[in-house]
Amino acid sequence: MAVVDPLIELRDVNKHYGQLHVLQGIDLAVGRGEVVVVIGPSGSGKSTLCRTMNRLETVESGTITIDGQPLPEEGKGLASLRAEVGMVFQSFNLFAHRTVLANVSLAPIKVRRRKKEDADRRSRELLERVGLAAHADKYPAQLSGGQQQRVAIARALAMDPKVMLFDEPTSALDPEMINEVLEVMQQLARDGMTMVVVTHEMGFARSAANRVVFMADGRIVEDRSPEDFFTHPESDRARDFLSKILKH
Repeated sequence: MAVVDPLIELRDVNKHYGQLHVLQGIDLAVGRGEVVVVIGPSGSGKSTLCRTMNRLETVESGTITIDGQPLPEEGKGLASLRAEVGMVFQSFNLFAHRTVLANVSLAPIKVRRRKKEDADRRSRELLERVGLAAHADKYPAQLSGGQQQRVAIARALAMDPKVMLFDEPTSALDPEMINEVLEVMQQLARDGMTMVVVTHEMGFARSAANRVVFMADGRIVEDRSPEDFFTHPESDRARDFLSKILKH
């Protein structure tokens, strides 16, 4: 799809794991303020695609730019890029020995060099935003999985990123906790955050996405509005995928 003001742009991106060609000539642009949901069968390359956008995965060929800048190779440039690109994973990766508040404040203090008081004030605002203001002084082990994932979202937001990447953020959660995380993500989408979300949650894809990118076998097969994709998939692969997951 043509994107007017791309914040992220991938051009002819290729990646192999040994003999496996996991990303095959990927072209993708994500516009400022857009929510792009990436779906597809397991092993289609979705998570790898997401992880190339902040260079957690390197690519062999092609170009990736964020806000007009190519992804830096290593060192300080890479650290500052990662400050601009928030990431939320399947596992929450919180520091077990630090409080919720300290988890959220740590990177702004260390990377953005904010004063502790300022960072903590902002962190409390973000915890309020994800519905966890009352839990600031607890430790991660005292929280449910859904609460921990919401802390992880607050922690990513604390860096004031230009874009948020979500790599299957609800797949490690019990079913009753999934909605509390998706609700926070829905709100971020409404607030205009640029988001790339790899997920199996089709309801979220339908309601929050501006575009659905469907991947299979390392390629982007479809890139369309949710309405078009879910009601009139064009490819056999997408029809097959949808028939398996949307059992009517």
